[in-house]
Amino acid sequence: MNGPEAAAPRAWRGSLRVYLQPRILSMLLLGFSAGLPFYLVFQSLSAWLRQAHIQRSTIGMFAWVGLAYSLKFLWAPIVDRVPIPLLSRLLGRRRSWMLCAQTGIGLGLANLALCDPAAGVTRMALWALFVAFCAATQDIAIDAWRIESAVVEQQGAMAAAYQIGYRAALICASAGAFVIAGHFGWRASYTVMAALVSIGVVTTLLAAEPAVAARDAALLREQRVLDWLARRAHWPPALQQAGAWFVGAVVCPLLDFFGRFGLTLAAALLLFMGSYRLTEFTMGSMANTFYIDRGYTLTQIAAVVKLYGLAMSLLGVVVAGYVIARLGLLRSLLIGSVMIMLSNVGFSLLASAAAPSLLDLGLVNAFDNLAQAMHGTALIAFLSSLTSARYTATQYALFSSLYALPGKILEGRSGFVVDATGYPLFFLYTAALSIPALLLLWYLVRRGQFAPRPAAP
Repeated sequence: MNGPEAAAPRAWRGSLRVYLQPRILSMLLLGFSAGLPFYLVFQSLSAWLRQAHIQRSTIGMFAWVGLAYSLKFLWAPIVDRVPIPLLSRLLGRRRSWMLCAQTGIGLGLANLALCDPAAGVTRMALWALFVAFCAATQDIAIDAWRIESAVVEQQGAMAAAYQIGYRAALICASAGAFVIAGHFGWRASYTVMAALVSIGVVTTLLAAEPAVAARDAALLREQRVLDWLARRAHWPPALQQAGAWFVGAVVCPLLDFFGRFGLTLAAALLLFMGSYRLTEFTMGSMANTFYIDRGYTLTQIAAVVKLYGLAMSLLGVVVAGYVIARLGLLRSLLIGSVMIMLSNVGFSLLASAAAPSLLDLGLVNAFDNLAQAMHGTALIAFLSSLTSARYTATQYALFSSLYALPGKILEGRSGFVVDATGYPLFFLYTAALSIPALLLLWYLVRRGQFAPRPAAP
């Protein structure tokens, strides 16, 4: 076969071969490592608490544990610039921080396994907060490793590999955790999850460290840093070095962002980031609580909601990549918002049904996972397009923190909203939370944000 008929299969094989490259495979497994703890301190933990008859209002407040993810920009400059003694010399800066964070995640999950919610939730909350802090730190290092380890042409494959690994981990930490808990109890479930952290540890030890020495040296020579040092030549050397680090690591990334977009547009972009995923985050903690309150068993939730639904999210990642490539960021962000609103309307209809079947549950959840994949992948691509290559860890941590912070604050009150309104109205309320992002998206289009522009330096 010659001509276009033969070229198409070769093109497909060439596209797939990129996923066999060592760095892409490493990204796949690091995506798994990043996704593993996420549900274990949120949705799976909420199911454990609800089975122990903990009040919905208390379960909802557990979502505030996730503020560690939302505030990670506060310590991102440290992860970006500060080496870990001895370990950074052996592994490099990115991998040393990943390894420390993964060790903390494993330790935290092992201690969560020893907790008994019936005896009190304070200890569980503290260990969940510790896991979330370590997981957020790992995210900072992995995001920087991803952006620095591949050329621009490979960033799409890196992001797709990360998303696939992340979604596979969500299946493991939800369906897998539910199945184990259904047969052997939650203690055994969290012990197994703690052991799976070793996948990320082994990957970190075997992965290659990106070359960033030249980038760090260039940042130290930035004009703002030199000007700051010149004005404080009378300071002691130690204070000069500390101040120069703060200016280069914290001040420069922020000024770079506002300088590239201007104060008004930059503020609108930050507001858009913070409002885009309000729907998804606000309903998160109440999802498993809703399933259990409607009488579904852990095995049914694992099979229909987690395994089938999250497997559909893997398809959603592939579809999202295709849509972004064909339709562009603007249409992808719009489609993602509309889909996530419709999925929450579907949950409202499910909550209103007198006796919803497993098929109804599976259909609504499958569409929700497709919507979340489209929603999340479009936002990741959008945030990456705003990030300057000179400040990868700090700027991306700032962006990814802001998109989660408002939603996590509202999520902490979600249990009170359910108690006051019931599930049908609650899901309509969460669907309506996407409207501000759509209005801001319209404003950004009017300001020309989605017009072609050169890549951030």
